[in-house]
This record gives sequence, C-alpha cells and structure tokens, in this order.
Amino acid sequence: MASTADIKNGVVLNIDGQLWTIIEFQHVKPGKGGAFVRTKMKNVVTGKTVDKTFNAGARIETENVDRRDFQYLYADGESYVFMDVSDYDQLHVPASVVGDAVNFMLENQAVTLGLHNGNPLFIELPASVVLVITHTDPGLQGDRSTGGTKPATVETGYEIQVPLFLETGTKVKVDTRTGDYLGRVN
Repeated sequence: MASTADIKNGVVLNIDGQLWTIIEFQHVKPGKGGAFVRTKMKNVVTGKTVDKTFNAGARIETENVDRRDFQYLYADGESYVFMDVSDYDQLHVPASVVGDAVNFMLENQAVTLGLHNGNPLFIELPASVVLVITHTDPGLQGDRSTGGTKPATVETGYEIQVPLFLETGTKVKVDTRTGDYLGRVN
C-alpha cells in the first residue's frame, strides 16, 4: 500500500479491481480544511478518463504495469502474435486488447505492450506510421465540394481522408491516435 504522496504521472492504481493510470495530479492545500490531491485518471483497459480527489495521506493501492517493447508478427484468427524483442518469446494478444491499433499495424512493426502479471492490457503505437495508399479514386481538378479531400484505403485496409492530388501507391504519414493524414513521404 502507498499513500497519496506517492502519486505521480504514469503511476497505475488499483481502484475497486480496475486499473487506472494517473494522467495529471495536483496537491492542493486550501487555507481552510485539510489538504487533498486532485487527479485525472485514465482506465488502462477501456481508456475512459475521470477526475478523482483523494484526501492527503489516504492509503492507495498501486499496481505494477510493465511496459515492454514487442514486434508485431502476424494475425492468427482472433488474436495477434507479438514477439518480445528482449527474449524472443511470442505472445498471443486477443483482438479486444489490440482494438483500433490494428488499423495502423504492419508486420515487423515495433510496439509497446503494457503487461500486468503477464497479461496484456494495452498497446502503444508510435505517434505516426508510414503507410502506402492501395486504392483511391482520381481527384478531379475543380472538385472542391468535399473540402479538397477524398477517401483512400491504406495497406492495412483502413480508410483515411487525403488531399485530392494523392494517387494510388503514394506513401503517406498517418497519425495513429486520430487516423488523420499528416503528409506525404518520399
């Protein structure tokens, strides 16, 4: 058990059997009354963000979540296979844990997995990835009714909005957090 003095960004707490990571915290000592710690926490599994206040000195339960580097190998039915780059062990991760990250993962790509007691909890991708456009319709000059973008399918099968001038076979940089087009890559 720890106390509220141990709260820092990135610490994982166990609250009612759920794991929450601290995004922001602030120690507050008002002029009247007892001190407290105001936190913003994110659920490790669902991604839900909540605000919670703890009284100063309250006992909290911290958990150890191990972040390790893995390499994505391939999809295997309802799971995805990752290899630990330190000891070459393979880990099967269910599709529910991978979630939307599958839209940006290519074979042999480096990812960070969050593990708790050997069980995968979440996947962290790089902030952006380079993908090749596999299909997009040609953009017509003067067609600005859609704000100058058109749909394009990238090599993972995910569809993004790109400028009209891009063609099939172009390499583009895509933001893995939002799925937005960031630019062309030569």
